[in-house]
Amino acid sequence: MSPPPTLPAENPKRSALLTIASDGLQEESVGFAARAWTSLLRARWPLLALAILALTTLMALVGPQVAPKDPNRQQLIMRLKPPMTREADGSIQYLLGSDALGRDVLSRLIYGARVSILVGITAVTMGGVAGSLLGLTAGYLGGRIDDVIMRLADIQLAFPFILLAIMALVVLERGVLSLVLVLGIGQWVTYARIARGETISQREKEYVEAARALGMSRARIMLRSILPNILAPLIVIASFNVASVILAEAALSFLGLGVPPNVPTWGGMLAESRDQLLGGKWWLAVYPGLAIMLTVLSLNILGDWLRDFLDPRLRGTV
Repeated sequence: MSPPPTLPAENPKRSALLTIASDGLQEESVGFAARAWTSLLRARWPLLALAILALTTLMALVGPQVAPKDPNRQQLIMRLKPPMTREADGSIQYLLGSDALGRDVLSRLIYGARVSILVGITAVTMGGVAGSLLGLTAGYLGGRIDDVIMRLADIQLAFPFILLAIMALVVLERGVLSLVLVLGIGQWVTYARIARGETISQREKEYVEAARALGMSRARIMLRSILPNILAPLIVIASFNVASVILAEAALSFLGLGVPPNVPTWGGMLAESRDQLLGGKWWLAVYPGLAIMLTVLSLNILGDWLRDFLDPRLRGTV
């Protein structure tokens, strides 16, 4: 009677490869939220920036419920009223004043947050996802695929973005969708170049070699092994790009190429105020300009904090 078969001893090399691959596939998530909150409390300024962005987002979400007036209601008899204008009974009719058509500046400011936040987040998400995947593919596969993707990026970078945006918006129908599409296409190059560079630096690391030795497919290695390890710089760039997209939307609206005139935007309010500034109607430009400045500044501060918090070399110092 033959002896029962014995199980092969576990290969120490394979166990080591599994350990390395497991370490590369995912970062320890226990206590991540607690560390982020502690870091925010310690830094203070990012916490204030987060509060401002939360207030702006809340205004964008519940604008119709909190706006005191219809943003497009015209009252020519009440045009160009200064802030804190009171009625005969002493109640405040225009908290932030009225514009040249008698529309409430506060209501238009609240509604304008919807366009800025929607355009900024959607365009950055669309451009970030497309650019990151293209850059990841170019960096890992290399060869002709890398050449084609990078040459397309070089061609787009050869033209001024604002010129391309103006040309595209002249051809396309005006609207939020067209604006998001144009601004999103203009963002992918930044993410593609950063993702490509980070992927090239990661593809020869030990955890990637371990994943290859375990027989993982190229797509699985790129999405499960490399992508989580290059997300930190991409997230930081996204936080800064939301601010730049909001500024681009304001600039295009200022030029009359953004959303239709009946949709309030901060850039459109600035454009409408340029004929009234010399007449001393300062509130028409100050309030939308202040809204843009605070939003962009808050995003930049939050981006600085994210860069420090997600950098493993600085972990524990912020």
